[in-house]
Amino acid sequence: MPQPSAAAFFMQKNKRFVNNSPLFMYNCLMTSPDYMNNKFDIIVVGAGHAGCEAALSAARLGCNVLLCTLNVDNIALQPCNPAIGGPAKSTLVREIDALGGVMGEVADATYIQMKTLNSSKGPAVRALRAQSDKKEYTQYMRNLLENTDNIWIKQACITEIKVKDGQITGAVDEYGIEYSCRAIILTTGTSLEGKMYIGLQAYSGGRLGERAAIGLSESLRKHGIITKKLKTGTPARVDKRTVDYSKMEIQPGDDKLSFYSFKPNRPIRPQFPCYLTRTNEETHSIIRANLDKSPMYQGLIQGVGPRYCPSIEDKIVRFASNPSHHIFIEPEGLNTYEVYIQGFSTSLPAYVQVEMLRSLPGLEKAHIIKPAYAVEYDYVPAVQTKHSLMSKDIEGLFFAGQINGTSGYEEAAAQGLIAGINSVKYLNNSEPLELSRASSYIGTLIDDLVTKDIQEPYRMLTSRSEYRLLLRQDNADARLTKIGHELGLIDDAQYKRFLNKQDNIKKEIERLRETKISASEEVNAALAETGEHIDRGIRLAELLKRPNINYEIFKKLDEKTRNLNLSDDITEEVEVLIKYDGYIKRQEQQVETSEKLEKYRIPSNIDYSKIKHISTETREKLEKIRPSNLAQASRIGGVKPADISVLMVMLGK
Repeated sequence: MPQPSAAAFFMQKNKRFVNNSPLFMYNCLMTSPDYMNNKFDIIVVGAGHAGCEAALSAARLGCNVLLCTLNVDNIALQPCNPAIGGPAKSTLVREIDALGGVMGEVADATYIQMKTLNSSKGPAVRALRAQSDKKEYTQYMRNLLENTDNIWIKQACITEIKVKDGQITGAVDEYGIEYSCRAIILTTGTSLEGKMYIGLQAYSGGRLGERAAIGLSESLRKHGIITKKLKTGTPARVDKRTVDYSKMEIQPGDDKLSFYSFKPNRPIRPQFPCYLTRTNEETHSIIRANLDKSPMYQGLIQGVGPRYCPSIEDKIVRFASNPSHHIFIEPEGLNTYEVYIQGFSTSLPAYVQVEMLRSLPGLEKAHIIKPAYAVEYDYVPAVQTKHSLMSKDIEGLFFAGQINGTSGYEEAAAQGLIAGINSVKYLNNSEPLELSRASSYIGTLIDDLVTKDIQEPYRMLTSRSEYRLLLRQDNADARLTKIGHELGLIDDAQYKRFLNKQDNIKKEIERLRETKISASEEVNAALAETGEHIDRGIRLAELLKRPNINYEIFKKLDEKTRNLNLSDDITEEVEVLIKYDGYIKRQEQQVETSEKLEKYRIPSNIDYSKIKHISTETREKLEKIRPSNLAQASRIGGVKPADISVLMVMLGK
């Protein structure tokens, strides 16, 4: 379990109900809870990572929230890999924290391994990854929900939304109980009409051991919402007592810990290793011989699966020339024998899975606790939503998480936070929070979803952002904390710490630009270990721009640097801002160019069919997505630069 002091700290921080926030002061919110009559401000459907962030943000901003889930014991469950973060995803987690969300805090409180990936590469792709204790993570999040005012948790399946005059008025559950509300946030994950496959056998369910959500899809379609099918999958879980780790490569955590949350006093917990093994020709032969038993290859599953997280049979077929694939063995927690076989998701029959697993080095005697499976489920293509994540056609209806066509806990949590904030803003008749692509990965994620008509599960990647050097995990607080404070989700104490940190960064950069060291024998002796040498005096900032020089070397060169004793997060950002100054300025110029297009607002009632000199395909794309400005229009697939020029001239007139 988490250390008592750490748990107490985080619970105290999350007990801060922000009654003095601007949003709380609006008079549209209920004056007292009316749960006795099933009346709420907002209903959140689903208590996964999106649902938890949505419920917590809306409740902390003063709304009464009903959080409905199929199983209260599976709140914030990690049904796939028991980990938070990784490339691009770690930036999402830190952005969530900077805005006042909780995923980073919970990951910090329940990790069993912390590891920085791509540490030897540039700052744009460095990524923190936390291996989580799965049960602790779920329990910790549930504790947050249960200790937050204004949240009412209920185990029930919502089967119908109620709409009047194009606005949400309530919902109905499977028992026929009706609830009234003014906003609904759907965060249904893989449960919506979910069907699981193990071999050629199919079972109704969104996750193994959990039922599907039946009825809601039909209700959405009845109100004009288009639904489609997607597919995902998860590997088997194996008993660690049947694993021979001596045949595998150990994958330890970092000696020097990093954390997700920008808040202080993060818990220091023991690190536990993961392990690496590999597939071989025997594994590949078993899979090829059993492809006729795969529901994907037999056409039973119509939904498209995630391109960047394919099943092992997909890997063997698509990358036939590759003799081996990495397989990571990851513990699911400290108090369980279950281990997760990352990279080995499959929908082949259970008996074939046994044969496949036992062909891997170290797993020759593996006992499967839970078989791997694929799941096909309904989702709502996000081109039907605005950047606020509210439906274009039904006011007060919001979508967040896998229902929008994404994959990943972090993507879901980011959307849930934005949907929660904007549902409150909708109730208050205030402008929604719409983050730009230049401000955050969250803004990039949502913009991609609502403008690009994505046909497969979307995963956040660093390559998705044209501004990834500006949108690093280390500076998420600098980009978004002010917004979180203005919303009322970041308290004054945290904001003061943030301002102090930014002031220290600014002062240290100025000091390094002004401080000059001479080309003495002592200095060059210290520089020798880096392969560098100076023949004349040089300012520390100029020296830091050299590839082999980092901030740590200054502690040997400069007495004042030693005595300052700045925290690692400050020195990391100082180093990045100085070393990559030219590249950062270049991307800032790109942002300015894009912002010029954003100033060309497109009227919501524009009739694209009457615009001449653009192709029929472009008209159809624009009509379907209905961008709010030229920058968004330029990112729609199939819309050409010439089309944007025509629109610019028209809007100018």
